[in-house]
Amino acid sequence: MANHRDENESTPLLDSGISRPSPPSVFQGRRLACAAILLAESLERVAFYGITSNLVLFLNSSPFYWQGTQASQAPLMFMGVTYLISPFGGWLADAYLGKFWTIASSLILYFLGMLFFPFISNEDTRIQLCGEEMAFPVQPAECLSTNSTLPSNVTCPIRSAYCGPAIYGGLVLIAFGVGTVKSNITPFGADQVKDKGPEATRRFFNWFYWCINLGAIVSLGGVAYIQQNFNFELGYIIPTVCLGISFLVFLLGRTVFITKPADGSAFTDMFKILTFACCSKKPKEPNLLRNKPTLLDSAKITYGGKYPEEKVEEVKSLVKILPVFFALIPYWTVYFQMQTTYVLQSLHLKIPDSASNISADSHQMTFRFPTAWLTMFDAVLILMLIPLKDKVVDPILKRRGLLPSSLKRIAVGMFFVMWSAVAAGILETKRLAIIKSNGTIDQVLGNVIYHAADLPIWWQIPQYVLIGISEIFASIAGLEFAYSAAPKSMQSAIMGLFFFFSGVGSFVGSGLLAIVSVKEIGWMSSHKDFGNINDCSLHYYFFLLAGIQGVTLLVFLIISFKYDKQRGKAGSQRQRHASS
Repeated sequence: MANHRDENESTPLLDSGISRPSPPSVFQGRRLACAAILLAESLERVAFYGITSNLVLFLNSSPFYWQGTQASQAPLMFMGVTYLISPFGGWLADAYLGKFWTIASSLILYFLGMLFFPFISNEDTRIQLCGEEMAFPVQPAECLSTNSTLPSNVTCPIRSAYCGPAIYGGLVLIAFGVGTVKSNITPFGADQVKDKGPEATRRFFNWFYWCINLGAIVSLGGVAYIQQNFNFELGYIIPTVCLGISFLVFLLGRTVFITKPADGSAFTDMFKILTFACCSKKPKEPNLLRNKPTLLDSAKITYGGKYPEEKVEEVKSLVKILPVFFALIPYWTVYFQMQTTYVLQSLHLKIPDSASNISADSHQMTFRFPTAWLTMFDAVLILMLIPLKDKVVDPILKRRGLLPSSLKRIAVGMFFVMWSAVAAGILETKRLAIIKSNGTIDQVLGNVIYHAADLPIWWQIPQYVLIGISEIFASIAGLEFAYSAAPKSMQSAIMGLFFFFSGVGSFVGSGLLAIVSVKEIGWMSSHKDFGNINDCSLHYYFFLLAGIQGVTLLVFLIISFKYDKQRGKAGSQRQRHASS
């Protein structure tokens, strides 16, 4: 069957329709377009991780001194909004602007949000934005007691989040920009190689994810070190500049990109069909019905509805995909702990070369291992394993017919992320036991004294390695599944929904933190030190997350088995129709 392009699709001259022999590379003729997208994405990730990697430390330290729960909830809520906005980004591209101009305009909004943080980090501009630093509330004696149970008539006042409106304002702008870029740049990149076949698409997603982690390593290795050991102002200027360069690279790449104009939103059709199927009267005459229709079938013209059969079938495909996205919510809840509660835990472990005693020399320039560097174990592992997977493992499995489906790879990723939460819970149990028996040591990070356990931070490596392995399976396979399982007219919409459910997972983590912080539960409440978790029970939270993920894994295996079975039946039916 001939491969026809959309008449409105803009294609660079190097991609003319002249037939050629099989190219040596699946990216033949598209290398420049793919390189521009991958470079722009790497620089954008430098900016993103420049904000998220040390946000807990930034809010936990002088002059903000946000409570541990507040500091952990801020990035969770930020990432939640980032991903929740993704369907809006897909709709905007499909209905009005097209993917290219949606990405370009979103990068401008993203850049404006990034500008907030250098200004908040600078003392003079921060005072103009937020006012003078707030005093700590005076605590009743009962709040400082070692007894964890408080009298019912005693309330421990909590210091409100200093500079909260400005910080959340900047984060919301960034979240809108990131979410809209995220929902479009992935399918936009895949569009550059879509006519090269599924092998090219699969390999593009591998290298796309590799570049995401390359940007993460640059940001975590350089920017995070500057933020912790020099100052946050310079540490926020660098990612802002990187984002500006990313915008320029993407804009200049327009000459080689394959672009398509907006041709209507799949979301609009989807909501119309769902509304009609749920709320309209169904035809009563049995002779109008060939077979007993499903709820959505009643919207088809052939069943007395008013929508073409192919449009309704596309919505039915979406409905079949949604259970997979729902089952991924606990995975994302655990995954986002890597940049929140895992960081909070690391601040209370012994960090190499940090000052263990406060002295007159405490301001001497010494190397201090940045806590955010532990996230690099995840990123470095991905950088090493993705080329191995792409060049060696996958081709061998494919030749032998053993390459697992994307859903099976997602299930493997869920298994590893569950054990990451278990490892974090075991470590936190050990950390609290050491504090109870040996007390704490003082270490200075970001001009703040942290009361840490005499337990090296290296013990966190297993939980980061496990979460990195889970990403190679679940995140890459999730992107591939969202793109390949979607009808062509709904790829942006479904990619947006994939990221939307990631955001739901982040909000679930934030909500669980809020629940376990209430007075009746008290797992994450400390009134002696607003950034301290030594009087908390963070290990219970980790074990709770692991338990939820374990139950979800069992449910997901059932869902994925049914989905693969239905898809196999549909494929065999299409083959029979094609042969007949």
